[in-house]
Amino acid sequence: MREGWEIKTLEDLFDIGSSKRVYESQWRNAGVPFYRAREIVKLSRDGFVDNELFIDEELYKEYANNYGTPKCGDIMVTGVGTLGVCYIVKKNDKFYFKDGNILWFKSKEGTNPFYVNYAFKSNYLRQQIDNCNGATVGTFTIVRAKKTTIPVPPLAEQERIVEELDLLSSIIEKKKAQLKELDQLAQSIFYDMFGDPITNEKGFPLLTINDVIKFEGGSQPPKTAFEYIPSPDNIRLIQIRDYKTDEYITYVPKSLARRFCEEDDIMIGRYGPPIFQILKGIKGAYNVALMKAVPLKGNKEFIRAFLQQKCLLRFLENFSRRVAGQDGIQMDKLKSYPFPYPPIELQSLFASKVEAIERQKSLIQQSIVETQTLFDSRMDYWFD
Repeated sequence: MREGWEIKTLEDLFDIGSSKRVYESQWRNAGVPFYRAREIVKLSRDGFVDNELFIDEELYKEYANNYGTPKCGDIMVTGVGTLGVCYIVKKNDKFYFKDGNILWFKSKEGTNPFYVNYAFKSNYLRQQIDNCNGATVGTFTIVRAKKTTIPVPPLAEQERIVEELDLLSSIIEKKKAQLKELDQLAQSIFYDMFGDPITNEKGFPLLTINDVIKFEGGSQPPKTAFEYIPSPDNIRLIQIRDYKTDEYITYVPKSLARRFCEEDDIMIGRYGPPIFQILKGIKGAYNVALMKAVPLKGNKEFIRAFLQQKCLLRFLENFSRRVAGQDGIQMDKLKSYPFPYPPIELQSLFASKVEAIERQKSLIQQSIVETQTLFDSRMDYWFD
């Protein structure tokens, strides 16, 4: 233990409770925002929420007078769903929240809420929170929260730690914003060079997607696919979820795999939101939820950009079909969609511009990885 630090319980640092119960019959479509755990998660992640539930102003005032409401610096902590996600109440926030879903940490003097917020993301606290999930659906209860321990330095050191971690976090967020700006630049270049694909204002020869692209559907993997592990005889099974996380990587025997993709292939998600999603390639076999777009003619990077145009996405949303409880692409509508076909030289020029943008993005992504590694190491230093 560092000099001047103590191990305390969260009950030592906060008055921990929840809300007065609001019944479903008291929910409204307008009024004072009413948050559940999902809204706190979104607020924590994005800083805003498109709220769908409210309570009457009169009920809010009654509860505020009799029981109090969250104040600036208080911490709202999710107790169901994704456990232990924190949102620090801001000065002008006005809301109420669902009991049992969210814990209310009322600040005491000598505790920096932003330090506690970082502590909740540390392995030290995560292990305590995750270990309370004995039930099928885990909960982080008031009783459990009060007993949860946290390393606590003097207030001045808490503030220095927050300043350091805030700096690293802001660098990561700024670099992610740069990636979005580069994506928007690529989109802008597409419109500058080719115009609106719907109006075809530049008068390019008009084909259909079916004239330019062949689609190769996936195949159903064997039911035992999830039992296999990496080996020279197995190959990675690509699924839509793999483009969001590498947490659950699975494999199939090469002898049973029928469809394969390389890292630069154009892979399309056929089901679920968004209905039509162009995916960056991961090498391996792919299942029925994915298909590969194989160019019959034209530049692959231009074709990839065309398939990502919002007008095509909106078109396909209007002609989606329901399969196994999910929205999916109607292939006949996709194949018949008009495809303005510019000269190949112009397509290649566009591809060269995109390649330059991708090089910049690669450098930024590497910088994000390095900064995130530094951030993680400092979190381990302070909290483990």
